Amino acid sequence: MDRWTEIELFVQVAETGSLSRAAEALDLSNAAASRHLSALEERLGARLVERNTRRLYLTDTGQEFFSRAKGILAELKDAESAVNATALNPTGTLRITASLSFSLHHVAPLLREYTQRYPNVTVHVEAANRYLDIIDNNIDVAIRTREIEPDSNITIRRLGETRRILAASPRYFAQHGFPKTLEDLQRHKLLIYTYANNPNELRFTRDGETATITVKGLLESNDGQILRAAALDGMGILVQPSYIVYNDIVAGRLVPVLDDWDLPRLTINLAYPSRKHLSAKVRTFIDFVADHFEKQDYERKWTGRFGVY
Repeated sequence: MDRWTEIELFVQVAETGSLSRAAEALDLSNAAASRHLSALEERLGARLVERNTRRLYLTDTGQEFFSRAKGILAELKDAESAVNATALNPTGTLRITASLSFSLHHVAPLLREYTQRYPNVTVHVEAANRYLDIIDNNIDVAIRTREIEPDSNITIRRLGETRRILAASPRYFAQHGFPKTLEDLQRHKLLIYTYANNPNELRFTRDGETATITVKGLLESNDGQILRAAALDGMGILVQPSYIVYNDIVAGRLVPVLDDWDLPRLTINLAYPSRKHLSAKVRTFIDFVADHFEKQDYERKWTGRFGVY
C-alpha cells in the first residue's frame, strides 16, 4: 500500500478522532481506510490507535508519531505548493543557443513578450554558428538545423522545415544579368557560407532531375549576416536558408533566382536535455517558441517558391 496515503490517513484519524470521517476526507471506503491503518501499524511494528465501542484514541506511540507525521505532511504540502507556484511563474536563468542569424531574426524578437509573460526568468542567449555541446555548456535549449543529435540524452522537438534560396540584390542583377541555367552560376559571383556541408558544391533537384554544380566564392564567411549584408550591397548571389532572406525577398531588397530548383532543405529543431520533468523555464520557452512558429505559419512561408526568374 502507498505509504503516503497511510500516513495521511493516520493524521486525519488523529485530527478527526474518527476512522470513517478520515476515510471520507480522503475519498476512501471504510474498509480501505482500515486496511491502510492496519498496514501502517504492521509496518511500524507498533500500535498507534486504540479503538473501543465508544471512541478512538491515540496511544503514546501514536501521539509521538502523529506530531512528527503532521509536520512532515505540512512540509510536503508546502513543497508541492512551491513547485506549483514555480510552474506557473518560472524563475532562474534560461540559457539558449542558436546561430547568430536565427538569434537576430527569430529569437531576439520573441524575448520582449516572453520576459513580460515570465518576468522572473533571466534569458542568456549564446549566439554561435557552431553547434555547442548542450550538456558541457549548460545549455537549456538549442535551436539548430539538424535532424538528429548524436547524444541520446538530448530530446528533439521539430519546429519546421526551410528551403535554401539563391538570391541577390536588383542592383547586382542589373549589372551582371540573371543566371538562366545552373551552369550560369559558375560565371557569377557567389557568396558562400563556409559552415554548410560541402559549401563549394551545390546539389540541386527538380522533378526527379538532379545536378551538382561546383562554385567558387567571391566572398566566404562562417556567418550568414555578413553574406546577407554583402548581397544587399550588390556583391553577389548568396545561398542561405529562407528564414534569413524571406523578408528581404518579400520587400524586394533581394531577388531569388533559379527558384524552380531545390537545394537540400534544412529542418529546424529545438534540442534540450532529456528529463522526465522539464523545468518550468524550459517548458514555457519551448511551448512559447513552438506556438509562435505555428501562428506565423513559418514552414509554409519558408518552403514555398517565390517564382521562376
